[in-house]
Amino acid sequence: MAEEHAPVITEKRNGVGWIRLNRPKALNSLNVEMVESIYTTLRKWREDEEVKLLCLAGEGEKGFCAGGDIRSLYEAKESNVKEMAVQFFGVEYKMDLLLRHYPKPVLTLMNGIVMGGGVGISEGTTYRIVSDNTKWAMPEMNIGFFPDVGASFFLNQMPGYLGRYLALTSTVIKAEDVIYARAADDLVPSRQWGPFVKELEEADFREGDVNEKVKAIISRFSEKTDVFSLQSIQGKIDKHFRHNKVEKIIESLSAERNDKWAEKTLQTIRGLSALSLKTTLEQIVRGEHASVLDCFQMEMELSMNFMDNPDFYEGVRSVLVDKDRNPQWTYKRLEDVTDNMVTDMFCYFDSKDYHPLAHYENVLHGNKYIH
Repeated sequence: MAEEHAPVITEKRNGVGWIRLNRPKALNSLNVEMVESIYTTLRKWREDEEVKLLCLAGEGEKGFCAGGDIRSLYEAKESNVKEMAVQFFGVEYKMDLLLRHYPKPVLTLMNGIVMGGGVGISEGTTYRIVSDNTKWAMPEMNIGFFPDVGASFFLNQMPGYLGRYLALTSTVIKAEDVIYARAADDLVPSRQWGPFVKELEEADFREGDVNEKVKAIISRFSEKTDVFSLQSIQGKIDKHFRHNKVEKIIESLSAERNDKWAEKTLQTIRGLSALSLKTTLEQIVRGEHASVLDCFQMEMELSMNFMDNPDFYEGVRSVLVDKDRNPQWTYKRLEDVTDNMVTDMFCYFDSKDYHPLAHYENVLHGNKYIH
């Protein structure tokens, strides 16, 4: 039986393993307890012959998952923040990696808000279904952090330099553009969402071809779309965000005259932490030709170093605590952040043996005993 008050509800039904995020009042944001619960369940069901298909969903009407519970790290800044961070990010990244390499099909119901850690869960799954209520973003720039949960990899899989634009501006996009960005596969309109989910819950996947059954259900309820607002500005995005230095991106945008999009984009970037901006662009450049595992290992180093970054705590304060949206960054100007400072952000663990993801390549090759 599912425990209705647990932060993660798990249930097996008709060959489907359901994992439901159950903190609707917090928009299903992920805490340590949740990522450990999901990771444990994923490992258990990987070997469970009763489970033919995994379905991931969020309880409540507002969203699948708004990201990680970053406020808890903020509150621990004067005590055990490093201990908490290595535990949370270490397990979260293992969970995301396991989903990317899961031996069974995984379907994610991306209704409502899907941001940060929610994107990390959905991104590597087999079937990613959005609705016209979906609001997708990697909003880490707003809190003086960096886009993690595999963003070094998946942002580089998007058309042109779209990933850089979405990361450096924290732009929120809707369903059609999530599909255009290759971060979702199909759109089920909100009027069909309830019947679609009910069909998934009632269908029997215990026998027959699971993928054929899933695709048939999706095709009955989904709608095709060829209207993408991002597509109309893809040329502009590529022109300005192809540069590998933030200064060059700003210079390029500044050269535009009477372009409201360029002006708005420039204003957004200039209001962000210079250390976050420079580190994030370097992260995406490094991830361009890296493996998924290499990207997650790199992000683990970054996550830990950001726990020493005053702009992270100031960003969280301004967005999640005081909510004044008026951060007073320590690193206001790009010239205050040297190349060496950026390079140092990518080195935290003294030895690979101490890295939480050091030997995780075993899970990518089916080692069922990996922890």
